[in-house]
Amino acid sequence: MKKQIYILSILSALVFNCAFAQKVKSARKAIKKYEHLAYVDSRNQLLKLANQDDVSPEVIEKLANSFYFNNEMEDAVVWYDKLMAYNLPTDPENYYRYAQALRAVEKYKESDRVLKSFGAIRSEDSRVLQFLKKPEYVKAINEISDDYELVNLDINTAYSDFGTSTYNGHLIFASSRDQDEKIYKWNNQPFLDLFELNDNGTVSEVNGDVNTKYHESSTSFTKDGKTAYFTRNNFHKGKFKKNANDIHGLKIYKATLVDSVWTNIVSMPFNDDQYNVAHPALSPDEKQLYFASDMFGTQGASDIFVVDINDDGTYGVPRNLGPKINTEGRENFPFVSDNGTLYFSSDGHLGLGGLDVFKIAIEDINDDSSMIQNMGGPINSPKDDFGFIINDETNKGFISSNREGGKGDDDIYSFEKPSCSRDVAGTVVNKRTQMIIPDADVFVYDSNRNLLQSFKSDASGKFSFGLDCKERTYLIEAKKDKFKEDFIDFTVKPGQKAELELELKLDPAAATIGTDLALLLGLNPIYFDYDKSYIRPDAELELAKVIKYMKEYPNVKIDVRSHTDSRGKDAYNWALSNRRNKSTRAYIIEKGGISASRLTGQGYGETRLVNHCNNSVKCSKKEHQDNRRSEFIVVSN
Repeated sequence: MKKQIYILSILSALVFNCAFAQKVKSARKAIKKYEHLAYVDSRNQLLKLANQDDVSPEVIEKLANSFYFNNEMEDAVVWYDKLMAYNLPTDPENYYRYAQALRAVEKYKESDRVLKSFGAIRSEDSRVLQFLKKPEYVKAINEISDDYELVNLDINTAYSDFGTSTYNGHLIFASSRDQDEKIYKWNNQPFLDLFELNDNGTVSEVNGDVNTKYHESSTSFTKDGKTAYFTRNNFHKGKFKKNANDIHGLKIYKATLVDSVWTNIVSMPFNDDQYNVAHPALSPDEKQLYFASDMFGTQGASDIFVVDINDDGTYGVPRNLGPKINTEGRENFPFVSDNGTLYFSSDGHLGLGGLDVFKIAIEDINDDSSMIQNMGGPINSPKDDFGFIINDETNKGFISSNREGGKGDDDIYSFEKPSCSRDVAGTVVNKRTQMIIPDADVFVYDSNRNLLQSFKSDASGKFSFGLDCKERTYLIEAKKDKFKEDFIDFTVKPGQKAELELELKLDPAAATIGTDLALLLGLNPIYFDYDKSYIRPDAELELAKVIKYMKEYPNVKIDVRSHTDSRGKDAYNWALSNRRNKSTRAYIIEKGGISASRLTGQGYGETRLVNHCNNSVKCSKKEHQDNRRSEFIVVSN
């Protein structure tokens, strides 16, 4: 009997060890697929392992990420939640992905909670700092949402369709619709090719040597229609190369149109086997090429770069657009419109979820006072929104998105912004004199202080501009040298028929240190009766102007300086000027209610004459009067 029990124990141990070995083998196989970016296959295998007992945190982590990388956010949330329940150290980016997944399913409060946990680990991460600066970001984004009308195009399929550009009036886009293509293990869809929407509504592959058996996407064409830049896997002249991590990267290539066929494929000189370069976008003057890359010097998963295109056809050294544009997350799909606005997608800046579209004027990228602007809804959604292009003249364009309600994985949407505007006019005036102020700088902001327009008041101090009809609140600000700026909040309502009139009143700025208020305010001389130091009624009128100014500018401090002419004895004049100085300051303090801490003063007698009229010189009454003066010198503002 004991022998039988012993044999059964051995058999049980063998079965257990075999099962354990099989489990380890399955885990290794699934993780290997994950590391090779075969997320659909890895997801299926990891899911089987995750539902067994004693599952490891690594399996849960990679399962959550597999769902995340394939935009299956509801499932990603479930498994990230289980990963966090282990309460063990994990890659900090898992917290950020978890927060993003929660945003994608519109669980913003939960997302914010996870983002705070992420911030406890990476307190200096720009994504955290943005959130702490604007915790009500969802409300702010919704307030700037616009009246774009989006239409899901008929050309979309059940697969991926995205990344549009225009060429000779035709829409060029990437699609995985070709079922004869190889299968891409990331999402188990065919590899992408470039397609063209023809005039008759049919879709055909782009002619020539552009498409291969691997990925092609994201095009940009020169205006003469003879050169195309596009993204492709690292496959050129029949050679398919991998990086050090055994991954097939992306590169930008250039094609030339010869007899209506795209050929002469050339790899860009800034490509490299060890990093990705993708999503080319020409500047309006075609002297620069913008693109996304994770090349050396990248701040996050991918950044936006720009490279100069020299007159001789060579290329400069790529430049990172810097921290205003790029974050520790993903920035990609740049596009520059004809008016010089850079549009790009990012999951590192505050958004509604996934990739959101942002914009900024190219000239403002290095301006510390300017900020990028989220495009708001309906351009952006809780899912990925990218590949934004627009015609500034028609306000029409295209965007790609995997938002709810689409036909496939990624869909292409056309959009149009209805042409409706409300006229706004105004005048900039001097607050004190009501005189008009020409050539003042006027700025119009949305409710989140994003700059929308800027211009100057004309020779009559007037300005005018147009705004969208949608009801929303704006802020308008006027600035001018030597004046304090003024701003007004105002609301545009669709029902308003009359032109909205505004008046901006600029107050002269506080006088600079060293300024004599007597000259600035145009004070009449402060007269005293002969041999007296009390304040006369006519002097009270002048001192009232000083008091009024000091009340209007509560930070200003002045030094009162009293002077006599040279007639009389020097010692007498010195003492007299100090008595008058003391009574002047006392009047300002007692009658004006000005704090004594804001006033200093001294009498100088005849020691600081403004002309040649000293004791030995005979002068006129007018010349002596010039020396009898009170000065009110600004010593702090």
